[in-house]
Amino acid sequence: MLLPIILTLIVLVNGSFILQIVKDFTKNRSELANEPGNPILMAISQFFIFFLSTFGISDFAIGASLYPKAKWVGDKKLPGTLNTACVVPVAAMALAYISSIEVGIATLLIPIVAQVVGAYISPRFVVKLPKNTIKKFVIAGLIVAGGLILAGKLGVYPSGGNKTSLQGFSLIMLGVLSMIYGALNNIGIGSYALTMATVYAFGLNPAVAFPIMMGACTFSVPVGSIQFVKLNSYSRKITFFSATFGVIGVLVAAFLVKGLNTNVLQWVVLGVILYSVISMIHDLHKEKAANLKTV
Repeated sequence: MLLPIILTLIVLVNGSFILQIVKDFTKNRSELANEPGNPILMAISQFFIFFLSTFGISDFAIGASLYPKAKWVGDKKLPGTLNTACVVPVAAMALAYISSIEVGIATLLIPIVAQVVGAYISPRFVVKLPKNTIKKFVIAGLIVAGGLILAGKLGVYPSGGNKTSLQGFSLIMLGVLSMIYGALNNIGIGSYALTMATVYAFGLNPAVAFPIMMGACTFSVPVGSIQFVKLNSYSRKITFFSATFGVIGVLVAAFLVKGLNTNVLQWVVLGVILYSVISMIHDLHKEKAANLKTV
């Protein structure tokens, strides 16, 4: 009985976000058209980013690596863009996974509510952060995502168990951690890898990670993203292409491709993350040196 309600709420919550960005796109048509980025490259990139995200490869990590290097968005608007860009594709993922994978209702609902709370509180603080502070948070998020991928490749990542639900202290801890992950989403640290690691550590079936992390994100990320839209702290063009071509990537991955071997792709993403972290740290040092010269 609760499942149809959850699916209906996904449509309603994400539908309100879509109405918000359509209103914002219409109001700011000239800004949308003048934002940097080749439309063809953006369409292709969003298709593949969310195609891979459907298999658990962090779209935040790839986006945080790609968007600044392509000069599609500045550091100040990067956290908001990472959030707004994933709203509609993640809603499509959630609708596909929540209805097809068994998970205890409380184990699904508590992380969802907790992430919504975390996501609602943090955007108003994020937009006030200095550019370099945001960059440092993004670097931290990339290191966390890369570390978890590497841990999995080296066999030291928790492998999970057979449980489909949690009770007692474990369930409370999942809720507390999910609230933190919801807040971290808004500073550019994606919650997918963190949620997956938590689910595995608590002995849940690895498949359970997908409805939990996508369900939590599909409710929490729109809440935070609407705040970023109101604060004009996101890239409209990237969000537009993710809401269209990103969704196509999700649908291809969810319904047309079965059992994709992502082993090689994970190594490629790990390499991209490493390059991005080194590059961002180098940029921070250059900016610091330049500031010292002007003093």
